[in-house]
Amino acid sequence: MRLLVVEDEKRMADLLRKGLQEEGYVVAIAANGPMAVEMAQASQFELILLDIMLPGMDGFQVAQRLRRGGNRVPILMLTARDATPDIVQGLDLGADDYVTKPFSFEVLLARIRALIRRGPASHSVKLRVGDLELDPGSHEVTRGGQVVNLTRTEFHLLEYLMRRHGQVIPRDVLIEAVWGYDRNIESNTLDAFIRLLRSKVEGDGGPRIIHTVRGIGYVAREQEPE
Repeated sequence: MRLLVVEDEKRMADLLRKGLQEEGYVVAIAANGPMAVEMAQASQFELILLDIMLPGMDGFQVAQRLRRGGNRVPILMLTARDATPDIVQGLDLGADDYVTKPFSFEVLLARIRALIRRGPASHSVKLRVGDLELDPGSHEVTRGGQVVNLTRTEFHLLEYLMRRHGQVIPRDVLIEAVWGYDRNIESNTLDAFIRLLRSKVEGDGGPRIIHTVRGIGYVAREQEPE
């Protein structure tokens, strides 16, 4: 499988290339934004590892350029910028996931495998679980045709769960995905947001969509008939 690593720091690029090649991946390196766009458009890759801080064109611009051009190869952003607005901006512009530096190489490999399994995805496609529908493009959520008003954090929490419909997401993975690796977010903060989210999407007495898996985390799926 071919991966495109977009990283301007030579030492980091070399480390990623060596580690990924040892895992059996074929790795190409782009050292700046324009080179990344050119290589991604000219060749077929299974995944793009995209740094945000790049010369010539930053990672946000690269992701936006590729998505506007119809390129749907999964993008995993590598970034030291772990502030929530940066994460949200990257996801909104078309990135599929992100890992903050410094990161565990094992976690990075797991994220790569997960994104490759999902394959190219169109972020304009609406997500559905039962009668709950989420439109990533318009940021609109409806349940049974009724609009559900969510905060930005609630929206991204729900989107992350719905994109992985039926998959149990561990609590620490959810916290990292929504708030960032280095953010000091307590587990009870996640619980509080899940309660708020449930009150909005399940508050009218409809079937449960967000389920707790005790000791592990949460999963979005239709409630099984009793």
